[in-house]
Amino acid sequence: MPVSVGGVYRNPPCRQKIVVRAPAAETKGQSSVLDLYVEPGGFAADYHVHPVSEERFTLVRGRLRVHIDGRDETLTEPGQHVAVPPATMHRFFSASDHEETFAVVEFRNRADRFENLLLCQLFGLAEDGKVDERGVPSLLQRSVTMLEFSDVLRFTSRPWLLQRTVYTALAPVARLLGHQGCNPEYLGRTSGETAELEALPPEVARRLGLPT
Repeated sequence: MPVSVGGVYRNPPCRQKIVVRAPAAETKGQSSVLDLYVEPGGFAADYHVHPVSEERFTLVRGRLRVHIDGRDETLTEPGQHVAVPPATMHRFFSASDHEETFAVVEFRNRADRFENLLLCQLFGLAEDGKVDERGVPSLLQRSVTMLEFSDVLRFTSRPWLLQRTVYTALAPVARLLGHQGCNPEYLGRTSGETAELEALPPEVARRLGLPT
């Protein structure tokens, strides 16, 4: 099923829920706007980069800490935002002990590919219990998934050249064992869950360039 407005995606290990506000299909794949809900203790799946894409976080409520290239930016007020340039290491964390954090995420450039990887493949694996406590798939699964989607996301725990060498060596074995880089089952899967989009405060809407 195509990613559509109001679609709900969940990642239990990372304590995340995403509701689609504006799918990439509306911009011919160039940009995507997602409502990110993070429970206390929630986080993004490991440190990573987006090689050619920009990601922006705008806080609606709660507290969100975004680690960007060795420094922390903590968003505490509605309308506060931070932009992550392409090829910049980052990871986000809930900075709230007691309440859910809600931020709007904008992804620009190759957003259709990003939606496929994040919402369909990685969240699908997470819901099936095929990731570790950090939300990261097994080495064999990564060997096909991260090669398939290396243009939109790369984990940074090891240098990419080393990762690519290891993944390339392991990928044939992974495929023989049934692992797929872009699993059509996840592309076609839907939770059947939809949500009505929350109204955004004026300061957030202005930041996003939306009518207030």
